[in-house]
Amino acid sequence: MGTFIGHVYPGLFLILYGLYQAIVVSKAMILKDSLLDFSWHPRNKGRWARLWKISYGGLLKMVTGSILIAYEINCIKGGLILVNRELPPRFMYPKEWQHLTMFILLTLSGCVDVMSKNLLPQRCVLLEKGTLALTFYVLLLLLMSHVQDSTGIELQTHCLLILVVFLLMLVLTIELWTPDTFHLLLIETFLFLMMGSWLIQAGFILYKPVTGYPWQDDDISDIMFITTFFCWHVMINALCLLGIYGISSLWHRCYGTSLKLMGSKEAPYHKSTVGSLYKLLQEVDPSEKDDQALLLSKNPS
Repeated sequence: MGTFIGHVYPGLFLILYGLYQAIVVSKAMILKDSLLDFSWHPRNKGRWARLWKISYGGLLKMVTGSILIAYEINCIKGGLILVNRELPPRFMYPKEWQHLTMFILLTLSGCVDVMSKNLLPQRCVLLEKGTLALTFYVLLLLLMSHVQDSTGIELQTHCLLILVVFLLMLVLTIELWTPDTFHLLLIETFLFLMMGSWLIQAGFILYKPVTGYPWQDDDISDIMFITTFFCWHVMINALCLLGIYGISSLWHRCYGTSLKLMGSKEAPYHKSTVGSLYKLLQEVDPSEKDDQALLLSKNPS
């Protein structure tokens, strides 16, 4: 992860996951539905309806975590060894092992999501939230030790990242008791977007500056502008959340009513025969009603 790609790929994953969560939360808020049992209500029933019930967030975690694990291992020439053969032995690649631990936790969190939503007889939300909260507890500990030898620009960049992780950890901890609160889920989604966009920004600051010249650790202006950029990310991600909610609301107003009408048109095909016969009896003449009622009683099927 100590490369440009190592910061951009996790950042892209977090942004995609945050956007997915933003769409789910926005639609649930508009429909006033519970997020614990929220579904996309597909029009086509049958075998393809199962695809809508898959935990796409969990699959995204598993795939991204596996790719990042493979990338981290292949970045070290000669293999990612834990201890060298010298005397006395010393631990090798401490930061790389920390990155690997983060990616393993991400993959395990995805496995828990898929298992809870698609494999267990009943979904266990507490298990999902507890695993995700535990992941960020460990992530915060790793990041705190990750910046022990950092100074200047790198330290300021990682401190702001640690701030986001700390706030996200607090929100996830509170959600263990209130997992279906829209306000907390919106804050969680916003923090995921913040963490992803800031990771990408950190990759450009530390490894590929836009100006082509490295940032100066002893220049107070550079350090101050890092905080300014972070505040810009706060505003941009907040506007992104607002835009997703607005688009979802507009889509529901334009197409939600038509989908309900289509559903009502399909309803007569599922009506019972007895109910149809009684409606026909109400439309015939009173002289014929007694005869048809007698036939109906003789043939209840």
